[in-house]
Amino acid sequence: MKDYELKNIDPEDIEDLLVKVETSFDINFVGDELVHITTFGQLCDHIVNKIQLENSDDCTSQQAFYKLRDAISSTLQIDNKTISADFQLADLLPRQSRRSKTKKLENHLGFNLNILRPPHWVTGTLGILLLASLVGLFFNWQIGLLGIVFSITGLWLSNKAGNELDLQTVGQVVEKMKRENYLKSRRNPKTFNKKEIEKVLTDWFSNDLNLDKSKLTRDAKFI
Repeated sequence: MKDYELKNIDPEDIEDLLVKVETSFDINFVGDELVHITTFGQLCDHIVNKIQLENSDDCTSQQAFYKLRDAISSTLQIDNKTISADFQLADLLPRQSRRSKTKKLENHLGFNLNILRPPHWVTGTLGILLLASLVGLFFNWQIGLLGIVFSITGLWLSNKAGNELDLQTVGQVVEKMKRENYLKSRRNPKTFNKKEIEKVLTDWFSNDLNLDKSKLTRDAKFI
């Protein structure tokens, strides 16, 4: 991959990530407005220019932490003085009540945290079944179709009922909030910190696309 990691990424994966970016920053990419974007730096600058809000040099991570800490204290009846960035989610959200407590937190915050998932063995098994069913269409379309319906339904239900934690600490949830719900994580959602956006996008592309952050430079090319 060397210096230009993004040339090796599936364009559809980048498009899926850009949909999340639109939600987080309350912007919309219209038509072919990104057709002239060839580097990661140009994309960052374009997104900053599209956010038509007042610039404020305050820290979104800090504000997101205070919002999450308040939600935890209010909904789970935990003294906010005991909640730190290193607080373990497994202690905060015990397995037997994890989904209900997570839902309470999300209702208080006003957005989904998306921190729960099904066991990897479940998604792995259903994913293999889906691939096998697609191949099976060429041999017996009825059995293949049945397998596709079963696997897709199973994946949907397992995601709905997933109870495994993707993250380990409160601090990791804060950073996820900052990425995926940037404006809603701020004290004043009508402001943004222009200096933060490129770092947020770098972390996001690195995490979601499994890129080496040190190689995700402003010169990293899409084409």
